[in-house]
Amino acid sequence: MSDAPEASAARRTTLPALPLTGGCQCGAVRYEIRAAPQVFYLCHCTECQRQTSSAYGESLRVDPASLVIRGEMATTRRMADSGAVRLGDFCPDCGVRIQHRSEGNPGRVNIKAGTLDDTSWLVPAGHIWTASRQPFVAIGPDELDYPGAPADNFAALIARWQEMLQPADGA
Repeated sequence: MSDAPEASAARRTTLPALPLTGGCQCGAVRYEIRAAPQVFYLCHCTECQRQTSSAYGESLRVDPASLVIRGEMATTRRMADSGAVRLGDFCPDCGVRIQHRSEGNPGRVNIKAGTLDDTSWLVPAGHIWTASRQPFVAIGPDELDYPGAPADNFAALIARWQEMLQPADGA
C-alpha cells in the first residue's frame, strides 16, 4: 500500500443531495441510497474485470439499512479465493449487476457505482487488487494502492473517503 497522504483539494468530491438514486439499464430495478456512502473505491481483481467486461469494478459501499430497492433481482453465488461466499444481485431482465455482498456479512453491501443515475461526483478513495490491474490504468502517487485486499479491513480507504467527502452545501 502507498502512504496515505492528505486528500488534496483536487481529490475532494461533493456528495449530492440524498437520496442517491440508480437502477438497471431497462428500469425494472431501481434503488435509493438514503445515507452517505461509507466509501467508494475501484477494484482491479480479475473477477471484477470479468463481471464488468472492463478494467475494474466500481464499488460504493453503503449501509444496507439506508438502501431501498424496488423490483425483483436474481442472485449469483460463488466461492471466492478467500473462502467467502460472494453474492451478486442483478436484474433478471437486462442482466445489469446492481450490488454484490458476502454471505454471512449482512452489514456490508457494495452498490455497483456505474448504476447510479448521476456518477459525475464520484472520485475513488483508492484502488484494491492492483496486482492484477490492466497495464493501461494509471494510479497516481497520491492514491491509496493495495496490491490485494486491504489488510486493515478498508480502514484507510474509509478514512480517506471521509477526508474527501464534502456535503452538498460545501461546508
